[in-house]
Amino acid sequence: MDAFLAIASKRDVRDYAATPIPPEVRDRILDAGRLSGSSRNKQEWEFVVVSGAAQEQLAEAVYAPENIRTATLVLAIVGEARPFDVGRCAQNMMLAAQAEGVGSCPNGVREPEAAAAICGGEVKAVISFGYPAKKRRERSVEEWSAAANRKPLGELVRDVS
Repeated sequence: MDAFLAIASKRDVRDYAATPIPPEVRDRILDAGRLSGSSRNKQEWEFVVVSGAAQEQLAEAVYAPENIRTATLVLAIVGEARPFDVGRCAQNMMLAAQAEGVGSCPNGVREPEAAAAICGGEVKAVISFGYPAKKRRERSVEEWSAAANRKPLGELVRDVS
């Protein structure tokens, strides 16, 4: 998938099919996080793959438990990374997933202490992944852009000289 098409078509997915994510796709998603830039290239994160009983426990620590319960891949970004770096890393992983036809959704942590106990450190982000339960329509970049509920570019850009 073209990079800009992945960006334009990325929508949060919260309803996942039970189809497992193949190991090579999982590794590609994780590698997209590894390849993310970080402040001074410190890479102050660890990617924790959460499954089984831990996945059910982590579901109780986020704001939208069903996203975690029904996902076929749950990742936590753990460590001392700065918020901007975490965002870059998470977006890389979600766009890599999008390019592979895998949906994703970032999940807010409601109970940070519980999440840290499950994941073995401070949880900066939790992302749920899975193949979408509903097949998505094929659209061009222009169609995805037009369908997005976003402000027009003219309202967001200001030139200063």
